[in-house]
Amino acid sequence: MDWDFGALPVASRYKLLVGLIIPRPIAFVSTRSREGVDNAAPFSFFNCMGEDPPIVVISMDRRGGGERKDSARNILDSREFVVNMVDEAILERMHHCSIDFPPEVSEFAETGLTPAPAQRIAAPRIAESPVSMECRLHTHLDLGTRDLFVGEILWLHVRDGVVDPATLRVAPDYAPVGRLYANRYVRTHDRVALEPNAYLQELRRRGRA
Repeated sequence: MDWDFGALPVASRYKLLVGLIIPRPIAFVSTRSREGVDNAAPFSFFNCMGEDPPIVVISMDRRGGGERKDSARNILDSREFVVNMVDEAILERMHHCSIDFPPEVSEFAETGLTPAPAQRIAAPRIAESPVSMECRLHTHLDLGTRDLFVGEILWLHVRDGVVDPATLRVAPDYAPVGRLYANRYVRTHDRVALEPNAYLQELRRRGRA
């Protein structure tokens, strides 16, 4: 089967892309509004795109009428945000935060999540998250129906026990949840290790593995 994406309705493109490009990491983004309301919302059009500079990229769609979502508006106003990773312990609360609450309502209060102070920015991180990345807005692209945000990581919080401080290796039981589609997610406990090759040896020589 083949599809001409230029002739395909937008909803059909979305359905195909989110069903085929899986699993996707989840950016559980926390921000603070001009009025001081702390917001938390999940986005799965997200990934890390490099270490020098250390950047993440998040794509946020618009509401039906073209209005920006609270997270996008807060990022543009403050030029900062936190990306929190999602594990099974906070999966249901993260899913609840996908509801489109009014701007004056804090998802922290609605779900019982705990706002924790960040080190470099005003927006809070999510205390229950195993990993939180404080980010400063590097680049914003207005795509008309979406906003693309490139964030530079300023500070990294990791729960004790997730990373070995001597080797910087991540513990095997660190298992963030991945996004599939609709209300479906995937666990990441099941892993496969292949035999070392020249690429892995080069990573080790450069201290990256």
